[in-house]
Amino acid sequence: YDGHSDLHVGITDSKGVVYHYDQEGVHRAGSGWEQCISVPLVQPDMAELLLQWDQLLEEFSLEEAWLPHRYEEQQHNCFTFALAFVNRVRRGRGWEPLSKAQFSERFLLPHTRAASRYLTLLQELAHSDVYIVPLPQEQQ
Repeated sequence: YDGHSDLHVGITDSKGVVYHYDQEGVHRAGSGWEQCISVPLVQPDMAELLLQWDQLLEEFSLEEAWLPHRYEEQQHNCFTFALAFVNRVRRGRGWEPLSKAQFSERFLLPHTRAASRYLTLLQELAHSDVYIVPLPQEQQ
């Protein structure tokens, strides 16, 4: 990622299949997201939610709101899809919905900042006379 193009957002089920929305509607992808930033949304102590997650995501993805003709690049897009699903889950737990700004600040920005720092370091090292070797097993 070069930092100059839009990012695409999706939500995974428990098996790692990514549900994402674009001008062609909702897609389910088992591959093609290997270069993504993974943002955990569910706490490990929410076992009952994890058991329902796949069903909630599948039902949500089939709603009319996510038909291809409803897609609008600026106002009804992949980010809208992800945020709407998160807010559906939050409402089901009795929590307040998040605004776009709150969702970005709380979930996305910390992870994209860390990835950006990592990529910057990686690019710097790639253009220097540094050789990186893995630590021996006993030092890890």
